[in-house]
Amino acid sequence: MGKAYYVKFETPEDLVNPILEAVRVSSTSGKVKKGTNEATKAIERGTSKLIVIAEDVEPPEVVAHLPILCEEQGAAYAFVPSKEELGKSLGIDITSAAAAILDAGDAQHIVDQVVSSIAKIKGGKTEE
Repeated sequence: MGKAYYVKFETPEDLVNPILEAVRVSSTSGKVKKGTNEATKAIERGTSKLIVIAEDVEPPEVVAHLPILCEEQGAAYAFVPSKEELGKSLGIDITSAAAAILDAGDAQHIVDQVVSSIAKIKGGKTEE
């Protein structure tokens, strides 16, 4: 099966682990919001450092608005292959379609690296 239509760019495998690590560390030492609704609010309020979206969300309409909203607001976002892995990184026993890092805490350097790498992948365009 191909990628969901909302996946705007391919996240390299070597970037997936740092993204999940940033979520894991931020959830213990910083501030992270879990779920699509919380991620949406963080984007709209301009408080997110990084939005993480799972690629295997069904139905895709649940998170399809997030990349568009991120582009409009100039928010950094990245994709991970699995909502199960995202949930584990958040320290919860259920899956999570999306998460928003508000305060990276001890993971600030990882978040900065991920945001920089994503900007390069997207061709340097963080806003349209």
